[in-house]
This record gives sequence, structure tokens and C-alpha cells, in this order.
Amino acid sequence: MGKIRHQAERAAFGKVVDSAMRHINKDREKSFLKIVDLTENFAKDRFRPESYEAARRMIQDPEGKWMTYVDRILDEVSPNVIRTTAMNLGFEAMLSGTKIMHESREKYQCNIPWLILLDPTSACNLKCTGCWAAEYGHTLSLTYEELDSIITQGKELGIYFYMYTGGEPLVRKADIIKLCEKHNDCAFHAFTNGTLVDDAFCEEMDRVGNLSLSISLEGYEEVNDGRRGSGVFDQVMKAMDTLKKHGQIFGTSICYTRANIDTVTSDQFLDMIIEKGCRYAWYFHYMPVGNDAAVELMPTKEQREYMYHRIREIRAMEGGKPIFTFDFQNDGEYVGGCIAGGRNYCHINPNGDVEPCVFIHYSSANIKEVSLLEALKQPLFMAYREGQPFNENHLRPCPMLENPEKLMEMVHRTGAKSTDMQSPESVEHLCGKCFEYAKEWQEKADELWKK
Repeated sequence: MGKIRHQAERAAFGKVVDSAMRHINKDREKSFLKIVDLTENFAKDRFRPESYEAARRMIQDPEGKWMTYVDRILDEVSPNVIRTTAMNLGFEAMLSGTKIMHESREKYQCNIPWLILLDPTSACNLKCTGCWAAEYGHTLSLTYEELDSIITQGKELGIYFYMYTGGEPLVRKADIIKLCEKHNDCAFHAFTNGTLVDDAFCEEMDRVGNLSLSISLEGYEEVNDGRRGSGVFDQVMKAMDTLKKHGQIFGTSICYTRANIDTVTSDQFLDMIIEKGCRYAWYFHYMPVGNDAAVELMPTKEQREYMYHRIREIRAMEGGKPIFTFDFQNDGEYVGGCIAGGRNYCHINPNGDVEPCVFIHYSSANIKEVSLLEALKQPLFMAYREGQPFNENHLRPCPMLENPEKLMEMVHRTGAKSTDMQSPESVEHLCGKCFEYAKEWQEKADELWKK
């Protein structure tokens, strides 16, 4: 009965999307207002009433920054990609899947994530300085059958959004497209260095419609190539041009450090990636993961405060830039603190170890040995569930970076082991690099939080 109802709801949502797409160039305002009405009718109180009203006000301001941003997407992105994104990320992942996910959490009394981050392979065609993924070596991978099984199990729990990292996930282009085809009701996203993007792959992306990309970029040519290798910056620029030409949705994945923070948040840099066709920029705080991590690259407390204000300035309703920016370390207030340990996401490395976070390499469950649900119930994940939020101040969300004593306690209590294949790092060593940082950031974070 549930499947029949789901099919009927998907069909109804699809009809409104198709109608909106048909009339999109005649009356965009009316088309979008219809989608908001349908979403409110379906999701009901999952979002606050003021959220729906804010969406309507934005739509009714055609000259505003964000409607101009949406208009640009509609004019430049492939119609199949737009429709499939609306159906898979919008209906399946955000509406229907979220409902099933909450029911699963209640039923199984554990964290069920909204998305799963998967490493199809540890192999990569580059060797970037300081890459945490490189610690795994180049010999590990999840088979197509294992990836398929994870996604199949995940959908039963309400998970319809899957991200790939690595290694370089596009080393597995054929399998990624094959999974997009089989699970054509899911949304997929890959974090990539961009060097393997070409016309043929973009044509495949357009055909399936349910794969988007984030391209790693740490600055302009000198800085980027200094870390990634000579000529990589030019290859990334070419990849962006190719993706834009083929009407694909893509953005950037930017690790900000003490050395590059001003460059990667500058107006000049943002104007460049917007012109290239980027729709979003994910900003990741440098994490001192690994025995050889460069602690000196961690941002200062002044830089972190700057980042807090700058991200909000960039994506403000007025001013800033027409690109959606999100800073996973400084936007905890919008997601209730730490999202790891299955609360909103978890990570499965290329060896199959199910980890709470892409930066927390400890686990006691391997997906090759247990089911996804069993992995989500492992002691470390249950400890995350008990402890979240790790701090009432959501500008200090992480149990490693801002609350290192919390991660140490959880790992010891649950007996979780290091999952680093080459150079296992003790939790004392990892967290030891964060105590001074956490202490320095606390005073400023508390001041910002009170405001």
C-alpha cells in the first residue's frame, strides 16, 4: 500500500514539475508558486510556515538576487537535469525520503542519515599534498555490487542522496553512471579533481540527469598547482567550461587554510567561478587528520571569525554574490551542530569501513561484513547519537576540532579502531592537535553565539 501511495505522490509532484517546465518561459513566478504550494501540501509542518512564505516572497521579487540566480540556472542548465534534480533531490530525497528516514529512526532507535558519502576507490590520477584520502593508498575499492547493495539498503531506510569522494571517484566513471541508471530515483554527487571530465562524460551526465559535481579548487594557478601538480588549474578551468557547455550542475569544493583563506573568498575569485558556471561553493575548514598533518595550516581564530561573517555576506539575500555558499564548520547553527555519525550523514571508505565522518577515521563496522543498519547501530555511532549536539554553541560543533575530549572519550568507550590503512593514528594523537585550537576559538565562538 505504501509503495502505491508513494508512486501516486511522485506522479502528482512530477505533473506539477512538468507543467512548470512547460510554462517556465511564459510565467516563471506562477510555475514556482505552484511548486511551493505542492511542497507545503506534501511536507506540511516539516518546514516552518515562515519558510514557505519566505520562498513565496523570493519568487515574487523577479529582480531580486536569488530569482536572478534561479533564472540563470533555468536558462543555462539542461532541462533533463533540472527535471531529474527536482524529482530526485527535491521529491525523493528532501520530501518523501526524509519522511521515511524519520520513521526509520523511530523504528530502529538509531541515527539514520539523510545522505551517505561513499569512496568507490582509493585510486587517484593525482597525488595532492596533504590529501587525507591519499593516506589509504591506491589499492582499495568498493565493487559495483557492494555500492549497489549500500544504495539498495539505504533506500529502504529513506536515504535517496549519495555522494562520492575518494581517491578520485571518476576513475570509476562507468560504474558511477551505471548506478545512476539503476537507481534513477536517487540523486548522486561526486567530489572530483575535475581532470577526468570530458565531452563524452558530460553527455552521459546529461542522459542520466541525476549526477552533479563539486570540483576541488584551492585558489589560482600557483597555489592550486603547487598542491595538485603542474597544469591541473588549466584542466579544471577546461572542465568547468565543458560542464557549462553541456548544461550540467556543478560547483566547487574548497578547503580553506591559514594560507589561502583570503584568496578563495575574494570577490575576484568568486566572480571567476560564477562566470565559469559554478552554482555553489562548499567550504571545508582544514582538518589536521593523519600522522603527518600540517597543523600550521589551521586557520587562526581571527581568520575563522572572518570566515563566519564572509560566508553570510556572500550568500545574503541582497549584495554578496549570486552563488550559494556553505561552510560546514561555521554553519552549524542551521543544522543543529555536528551532522556526522549518521545524524545527517556518514562515510564509507574504500575498504568498507563505516565511519562517522569523512574526517574521523575510526570504526568498528565494515559494510562487507554487516548490513547498513547494523553499521549504523555500531557503538561509536550510538555514542554520537547520545552526545549530539556535542556543544550547545553550534559554532563549536565538532567532537574533534572544537571538543576534542569528546571524541577521545567516545573512541575509548566504544573500542572503535583506526581505519587508516597505511599509518593508523591514535585518537590521542589526532585530538592532541586540536586542544589549543579549541581553547583559542572558544571565547570568540561564545561571543558570536550570544549575538
